[in-house]
Amino acid sequence: MTCARDLVLYERRGPVLPRVAAVHDLCGYGKCSLGIAIPVLSCAGIDVCAVPTSLLSAHTKFADFYMHDTTSMLGAYLDAWAKEGIELDGIYSGFLGSAEQVSYVRRLWREQPGALRIVDPVMGDGGKKYRTYTDEMCEATRALVAGADLLTPNLTEASILTGLPYEGQNVDEDFVARMASSLLEMGAKCVVIKGVVREGESVIRNYVACDADDAPVEVTGELLPYMIHGTGDLFASALTAAVFAGKPVVEAVRFAGTLVRDAMRITPAQPDYELRGVSFESVLGEVTALLD
Repeated sequence: MTCARDLVLYERRGPVLPRVAAVHDLCGYGKCSLGIAIPVLSCAGIDVCAVPTSLLSAHTKFADFYMHDTTSMLGAYLDAWAKEGIELDGIYSGFLGSAEQVSYVRRLWREQPGALRIVDPVMGDGGKKYRTYTDEMCEATRALVAGADLLTPNLTEASILTGLPYEGQNVDEDFVARMASSLLEMGAKCVVIKGVVREGESVIRNYVACDADDAPVEVTGELLPYMIHGTGDLFASALTAAVFAGKPVVEAVRFAGTLVRDAMRITPAQPDYELRGVSFESVLGEVTALLD
């Protein structure tokens, strides 16, 4: 099997823009999901086709938000795409509005057999599920592991998917390797376990694995002394952008970590940043530079 360090998932074809479906929610206020994915992928020269899994007035960190589940419209939405003969180079899925929506992601996979499948299983963090995610939804999301060309869970999500116990962020490489191996054995082709932070250290670690028999490749970055909402979505979107720019997965992970750090550095200067989320707009030039 190809070493994780050398794995390239997409070959860019000259001036032809890759077309990628972004299957995420859309928030009117707050930095996350499609509000991040569309500009980040677009800056990497990607033709982004949005599939909104839910509409929210604001993201779920706000005390009060309205959420509209779009499940009932997705069948007709994808029917219309099929009638138009839309062809995709990639399918990048994230936050889902219901357990049933997993079947629509899998429908896209069936109808677009040549598309690269990137799955960011947005289910929780810090050992807890997000408020809108039920046990049924988490169970349904496990069905996406087997078809993923690239799977990007944090430790909480990896625990939910594998059934292995969550042991916090202060875990060693052997623990991460067991998590990654379990996900690979479930059928994922390449796994990025993100956001590992060990006690007393000033670095954040991401791990890339594409062979259960090999140790994951560690990619480290600077750990800033504060957390900001939306950085997971920014990481996964930047990683997807770099993959579709033709970068090897390990290089793409390093790029995504650097972009998140740079965005986090400017975020505290913005009003209401602790609630509104990561301010990525000023670093989009770094994404555009992927094509240089």
